This record gives sequence, structure tokens and C-alpha cells, in this order.
Amino acid sequence: MQKIPVEVFQSSQAAVAKLAAETAELIRANDAAGKQTVLGLATGGTPIAYYNELIRLHQQDGLTFATVTSFNLDEYAGLPKDHVESYWHFMHQNLFNHIDIKPENINLPSGTVATADIPAHCAEYEQAIVDAGGLDLQILGIGRTGHIGFNEPGSPKDSLTRAIELDPITREDAAPSFGGIDNVPTTAITMGCGTILNARRIVLMAWGEGKASIVNEAVTGTVNDIVSASYLQEHCNSVFFLDTAAASILEA
Repeated sequence: MQKIPVEVFQSSQAAVAKLAAETAELIRANDAAGKQTVLGLATGGTPIAYYNELIRLHQQDGLTFATVTSFNLDEYAGLPKDHVESYWHFMHQNLFNHIDIKPENINLPSGTVATADIPAHCAEYEQAIVDAGGLDLQILGIGRTGHIGFNEPGSPKDSLTRAIELDPITREDAAPSFGGIDNVPTTAITMGCGTILNARRIVLMAWGEGKASIVNEAVTGTVNDIVSASYLQEHCNSVFFLDTAAASILEA
């Protein structure tokens, strides 16, 4: 039985077109009301098409991001901003360099903060989200472990931004990009499940047969700390945007 609203699309492109249109409507409505828009953003292959559509809306339809503040979910520990696999680099290559968002409004956890300073850095990140007024819209993907952000199995529902050890499956999935698993960081800094769940709206995207099993578990299974995406069942305004392949084994 489905316990989270699900929207199934014939293609990922159809899904991201709807999500980008929703995002544009949110930004324009907030602009009209004199308010900033606070977006929680994700990395990985899943959201790239969404970012491409936001870029198109900016370049062709005049959508401005001048009043948008962004907070990214996570960053690998030990990677400087200019590392080709850092999420700072990913976000600038795939979105920020192509829109008019103000550099001072871009927020990502730091991958190079000293170990002793990580707790303070994470607390500052949490406070920055609060000071911005909270997340209006949180964009998510889902990992094979069921993680949202890097909230690996065992992450508490009320967890906040923190350092976390990456699951071997997560590191395996990242290995090709890093040229081998030995080059993949073993830890990361991630927004916590509680941080994510405080967002006013959450949209999780998943594409392809490879995500079908974990999507089914998150949507229809019990709420548990092994599959952190299952926590979305208890959020008042969350939805899964799926292509037909990712939805192929959902239990009715």
C-alpha cells in the first residue's frame, strides 16, 4: 500500500518539466510578495535534467534567481571546492554558473573544515537555514541504501547536519566517478533527516529500474531508520516524482 503520494510520468523529462514549473511558480509568487525563496538542492545524476530545465526557464523565459537562497544537502569530506567530484563543483557546473543566483546566497557544507571544527560548522549550517526562514522546497534523490542526502542506514529521524560515515554501497556507486573505490571519501557532511523534514515541501525524484526496489520499500514499507527515505511517509507535504521504470514494482 502506498503511504506517500506518488506521481508517475512517462519520462523523467516530463517529471522535471512539472517540477521546474512548480519551482518557477514558487519563486515568482514569493517575488511578488517581496519574499525570498529558499531551495534545498541535491546532487547526483537524478537532478541534472531538473537543473537543465531551470536553466532553460532562466535563459528563455526570464525566470530570475536573484531572490533565491540555496542550501545543498551534503558534501564529501576532504574535497576542496575545486575538486572535480566536489558537490560545490557539481552545482556550479550544472546550475549556478548558468543562472543569476547571487554567490552570497549559495550555501554548501564545507568538505575541508578541520575535524575538530565540524560540529561548530554543522551547527552554523543549521542556523543559517533557520535564519533564512527555513526551506520552502527540498529536492531529493534516493540512493540504493534508501538514503536521502547522505543519511545512511541508522540515521535517526530527528538527526541534524553532521558528519557521517558513508555506506559501502554508496561508495561503490561513486567509485566509477572517482576512478576506483580507493579514491572515494569515506565520510561526508550531510543535512540530517530532521533538517530535511522541516522543509515545507519535499519532492523526491527517482528514475529507472535500478531505483524501483528501494522506491517501493520507501513508499510502501514501514517507517524505519534503515531506509531514511521512509521518513517522508510522515511528512505532511511530500511526493515522489517517478518515471514508469522507477514505479514499475510499486505495490498497489
